[in-house]
Amino acid sequence: MSDSLKHECGIAVIRLLKPLEYYAEKYGSPLYGFHQLFLLMEKQHNRGQDGAGIGAVKLNVAPGKPYMARERTIKQNPLSRIFKGQMKAYRKMVDRGVIFPEFPHTVKEHFDYGAELLMGHLRYGTSGSYEAATCHPFLRQSNWPTRSLMLAGNFTITNEKELNQTLINRGQHPIFGTDTKAVIEEIGFHLDEAHDAIYHAKRDQEIPGAQIPDLISRELDPLRILKKASKSWDGGFAIAGMIGNGDTFVMRDAHGIRPCFYIKNEEVIAFASERVALMTIFDQPAENVHEVTPGHAAVIKNSGEFSLKPFTEPATLSPCSFERIYFSRGNDPDIYRERKDLGAALVGQIVSAIGDDFGRSVFSFIPNTAEVAYHGLMDGLRTYRRSQVKSAILDAQQKGVLDDKLLDELIMNNWPRGEKVAHKDIKLRTFISQEKGRAQLVSHVYDITYGVVQPEDVLVCVDDSIVRGTTLKESILKILTRTNPRKIVIASTAPQIRYPDGYGIDMSELGKFIAFKAAVELVKESGNEMLLQEVYEACVAQAKKPIDQLQNYVKRIYDGFSDEQIAAKVSDLVYPHDIQWKGAIDVVYLSIEKMRAALPNNNGDWYFSGNYPTPGGYSVLNRAYINYYENVQGRSY
Repeated sequence: MSDSLKHECGIAVIRLLKPLEYYAEKYGSPLYGFHQLFLLMEKQHNRGQDGAGIGAVKLNVAPGKPYMARERTIKQNPLSRIFKGQMKAYRKMVDRGVIFPEFPHTVKEHFDYGAELLMGHLRYGTSGSYEAATCHPFLRQSNWPTRSLMLAGNFTITNEKELNQTLINRGQHPIFGTDTKAVIEEIGFHLDEAHDAIYHAKRDQEIPGAQIPDLISRELDPLRILKKASKSWDGGFAIAGMIGNGDTFVMRDAHGIRPCFYIKNEEVIAFASERVALMTIFDQPAENVHEVTPGHAAVIKNSGEFSLKPFTEPATLSPCSFERIYFSRGNDPDIYRERKDLGAALVGQIVSAIGDDFGRSVFSFIPNTAEVAYHGLMDGLRTYRRSQVKSAILDAQQKGVLDDKLLDELIMNNWPRGEKVAHKDIKLRTFISQEKGRAQLVSHVYDITYGVVQPEDVLVCVDDSIVRGTTLKESILKILTRTNPRKIVIASTAPQIRYPDGYGIDMSELGKFIAFKAAVELVKESGNEMLLQEVYEACVAQAKKPIDQLQNYVKRIYDGFSDEQIAAKVSDLVYPHDIQWKGAIDVVYLSIEKMRAALPNNNGDWYFSGNYPTPGGYSVLNRAYINYYENVQGRSY
């Protein structure tokens, strides 16, 4: 993705099923769980670099001893900073003779993260304020372990205001800021209710107070709590929670919008946002890593008993297609194959863009995240070219004109040629504050290979998606024009991003999308500018309607134009006119139909199609258009 785009967060949960002594003996360290948590988070660092947080719960801790711990930071290199700091504290206690690694019980007693239950979170700031206090895990603590709750997630709840109003109507005093606060307070309310009901029942039975906590812990039903708490949630989520007694849950929205996977064996149960992270860190084949079923909650009681059961009614599955196109790590076997298929699906459009002239075309990719799709495109182009050559040879044989010269012309002189044209040079610090200076600085993040592209060539570069087009215009295209081709083709493996997201991706400002800008320009050029006001009035009118009656009126802006017309206008808008190069630029987008064929199991495409899986998505869309029309900056959720 050439544009800088913050997106889904990453979660990691580890539940050790054996005492720390077991891991010390087998793996050589009583900190096995802590080390695995770091590695599991490190393998998902692509999912969040704005901040990080970790948490822990220790099982069966005696009264008076701490049993929950948490640390969060938004400082530079947050993940490394947290773990280095904790290991430094651990080594100091070892040096002082407080902790003896050969006696794991001393680790559990004195080190915060010498725990059986560990949680980690990597954050991209997609909603609310941005400070350490907004980093996960969130903590709601009590002197009753069964009322203490720690929460982390990869999610956005679109109806946060309504959830907060529910809390107010109960008599609570929520502190507004993020949807996470609303979610933890909602779960916490029902946790308190469940705790109190069991407590009063046991007290009325005149059971001694010292025995009641264990009975509450045993009878507490996290699944029942989640069923009640989540009834009115609208959004996409994968949420992990740890209760102070050691009960743990990981829940996933019914549409499967946000991803979540787990492994389970006799030593550990672990969860992560990406399958390949679990495969690598726990050395497991793909078949041993399971997807958390949408609409289900995985619950681990403090005894270690595991269950995976529904907490809500089934819904139409809409897993996020952007996970496969860009966000998740590409070394997952399925994602790798799908990204190659996305690249191959561009073959027809690319052949048309180069005029079927492979002899005067060079193929490459930018940015680096598009490399796998590039290899898929090259495989597809070679297959296409082989078919051409085969037909030509058979035709020449029939005509009796097949000779060495013809074979050389057919096979050697017109074959798809790939080159490494753009190189990411160094990560430059953006210390220049003026916008013009910053743009110039960014233009040097990449360097080019000189001499591989000739003036008569078409340079084709694969990009995985084009959101705002800003980086494309101000940086990427200026970099590529240094090669001096006669034409540049930018081929996006994602369709045109036309609509905002409200489920965890930071792309909710409609007016910044290059495809939307192109459609608006076409509307104005057609003399139908009143349409923009009509759509605005329709969006405003919907504010008075029940949320389940909302519609997508923004589609009307796109309906009058073909995909090709909008792509052509995008090509005009991103053209860098402030340079000497005067060649042609052609932006090509994969169609939604071809994308769906390449991603058969991830059909969540609302940012392309405008078809939202929940009513809250249409609410976000309406607000995004109203903000655009009224020239209001900021997110629409």
